[in-house]
Amino acid sequence: MIGTQVALHVENTTKSFANSEAKRQWLPVRRKEADKTKPPRKRIVAVDHVSMDVRRREIFGILGANGSGKSTLIRLISTLLIPDEGCITVFDLDVTRDEMAVKRLINRVSVDAAFFKKLSAMENLMYAARLYGLPTVESRDKAVRILTQLGLPKERLYEPLEDMSRGMQQKVAVARGLLSSPIMLLLDEPTTGLDPRSKRDVQVFVQDLRDAHDATILLTTHDMDEADRLCDRIAILDQGRIKVLDTPAALRASVPSDNGHETTMEDVFLHYTGKNLKEDVAE
Repeated sequence: MIGTQVALHVENTTKSFANSEAKRQWLPVRRKEADKTKPPRKRIVAVDHVSMDVRRREIFGILGANGSGKSTLIRLISTLLIPDEGCITVFDLDVTRDEMAVKRLINRVSVDAAFFKKLSAMENLMYAARLYGLPTVESRDKAVRILTQLGLPKERLYEPLEDMSRGMQQKVAVARGLLSSPIMLLLDEPTTGLDPRSKRDVQVFVQDLRDAHDATILLTTHDMDEADRLCDRIAILDQGRIKVLDTPAALRASVPSDNGHETTMEDVFLHYTGKNLKEDVAE
């Protein structure tokens, strides 16, 4: 059951970046000449005055095409970026003022998780455990338990990560994110590129994590069916702004069906953004 406590509060949050192409075009040769010719630096707004609340034990989904601002928003919440405007709190702790306290409550799993590929899955996880200051024996037992729940055979835990498939490596990334027992888990496209079996293993584990460990989960994904199946509520993000936010059922009900066919989350996404998500991802 979803709690009433607000786990994550995002209020009027904005983040922009300098246009890297513009910077490359205006490399100064001499400062005085550059000052005469250099135009005002262009900025790209990645997150544009976003506001939302996520309740404790909620699985909250953020859908959006590439470049919509999903990953930037996750990085703001995880303290990796500082907001230009607005306020973000995790269990009433400000991500800017209370950075270290927030980091003790959260963890993040990214689609581009980095590892020491020559080391085994277990060696990578034990290295992470030491960084967190966690007891070695307990962490080892926990790592084995999580990885076996995710469908990684025990006999493969000590193979070099470079010998593992993309799906197996992503399961190790999920296990690493859970070692510190976060009460809020930020999953940034955790199943992108996985085979159907591995994707299903991760999805089932996410549901079990919320139900068994009282965790709040924020999930960004390109997978419409995944969001529909897992999420209690979904926000659709486009050009840095939230277009609509509601339960999957309410979102489907808000869009008229086409020729009598049942409305899907892909229909919902197309209706509110005017974009075909599959085409945007492929570009």
